[in-house]
Amino acid sequence: MVVRPGLSAERLVRAGAELADEVGFEHVTVSELARRFDVKVASLYSHVRNSHDLKTRIALLALDELADRAADAVAGRAGRDALTAFAAAYRAYAVEHPGRYTAARFPLDPETAAASAGPRNARLTRAVLRGYGLTEPAETHAVRLLGSVFHGFVSLETAGGFSHSAPPAEETWTWILDSLDALLRADTTPQRTIEADPS
Repeated sequence: MVVRPGLSAERLVRAGAELADEVGFEHVTVSELARRFDVKVASLYSHVRNSHDLKTRIALLALDELADRAADAVAGRAGRDALTAFAAAYRAYAVEHPGRYTAARFPLDPETAAASAGPRNARLTRAVLRGYGLTEPAETHAVRLLGSVFHGFVSLETAGGFSHSAPPAEETWTWILDSLDALLRADTTPQRTIEADPS
């Protein structure tokens, strides 16, 4: 099997990530990547097993990049400053790298997920929330809330969902962050009790 000089798994994954940003993560295949490098598909199988393997590697790259961005953004910050910086890093990555952002949600097997930067991203989210002094289960609720709100907003924004109405998306984004900050400071998690069985 002849492999073009300079090809490597890392180079292919980087090229695959760029391809994902250009055409959409769902369209990334080994065949399409081979066309980009003007090589036969078989020549890439020394570096990636198949399209699923390629997508998994792109997902791992995206998770690493997201974690690095978030860590840099929140360093030395706390409370609303940390929340705002964390959210901005998340949003900017999704806007700049839409294909990679989608890749970060590619299903991974448990072992691969555990070894990925996914847990690091989760720890960073909890680090942001630490400034609010939440206890469990409120902290876990808050982790899920932030993920849901940020993902929902950037998914709609990158799809053009806010392009044709007022007010501008930036104003809504600021309002959302102000609202989240107020909610987290209030910590109004209802204290549920288990009623005794009357029987």
